Amino acid sequence: MNQQLVEICLRVRDLEATLDFYTNLFDFEVASRREFPENKFDLVYLNSPGSSVQIELTYNYNAEPYNVGNGFSHLGVTVSDLEKMHGVCKASAYETGDLRGLSGGTPSYFFVTDPDGYRIEVKRTK
Repeated sequence: MNQQLVEICLRVRDLEATLDFYTNLFDFEVASRREFPENKFDLVYLNSPGSSVQIELTYNYNAEPYNVGNGFSHLGVTVSDLEKMHGVCKASAYETGDLRGLSGGTPSYFFVTDPDGYRIEVKRTK
């Protein structure tokens, strides 16, 4: 049986702020947007260049704040220029950690937090 991961769903409270984060800070593109006012939710699918996995943003109208929880850790994104992207994230309004390396090695990643509290690990492209 052939299987493939095709999407990851994130529930969001402020759809426009979240879209700004993923499309302006990163290079995700809106693949499709569907509104279901009768059911009080919207769906937005994001594509990341070079990946077939989509992020599905689910916006439930008038939802209480979501608890990301302690079981979910992060999403991972690779970039060709880690230091430049770190500077872009640090200059933004988003919570951005320091450059780090595994076991104190050469810096190879950092974390940035989206408007809903989901952490994104940004890694150097191998």
